[in-house]
Amino acid sequence: MTLLAGHYGSGKTNIAVNLALAQKRAGFEVAIADLDIVNPYYRTKDSEEELRAAGVELISSAFANSNVDVPALPQELYRIVDDQDCHMVVDIGGDDRGAYALGRFAARLKEENDYEMCLVLNQYRPLTADAKDAVAVMREIEAAGKLPFTALINNSNLGAATKPEDVLSSVAYAANISAETGLPQILTTVWEELYADLEGKIADLYPLQLQRKRLWL
Repeated sequence: MTLLAGHYGSGKTNIAVNLALAQKRAGFEVAIADLDIVNPYYRTKDSEEELRAAGVELISSAFANSNVDVPALPQELYRIVDDQDCHMVVDIGGDDRGAYALGRFAARLKEENDYEMCLVLNQYRPLTADAKDAVAVMREIEAAGKLPFTALINNSNLGAATKPEDVLSSVAYAANISAETGLPQILTTVWEELYADLEGKIADLYPLQLQRKRLWL
């Protein structure tokens, strides 16, 4: 199981959808679970058609992308811990408020001890612009979700305005957070159209095929 959490706007949903699609292409049975009950701007529900076409199941609240705010978990979301035959990619809500729902599953996840929980970082978000603030957000999420992070993903970007030098400038930022927390950095993500400009310059570079609220393949 792969869980992704971070500050609002860090890009965890983009990454969650990309990882789920990549695992499906690799031949795994995959489902993506939207654990965000805060009803944010961008949800995995926005990519439902693309996920379905690829054979990736989407597990989310019936109220996702609606004007109804129901802070409760539907029974189907308990498949996160009950379904052992499917690899789950879990998109957790932003910051500590969004991570509270994770606490309901924390004991089971710790008992099974078969998960990776990744903190998605974006240096260009105002509340995580330096290592100190990013680590503070991280600790708040861990306390709310009752589950420790195991890895970091550097997703520093400025949306469609991102340039190769913006990604390169974030490498030291992510390295500082890794050193302070002791967590390994497993990916540095970049829009696919920038990948060729950065290939060979960043060891763990990973191209994303998502842009804003829509998939493009």
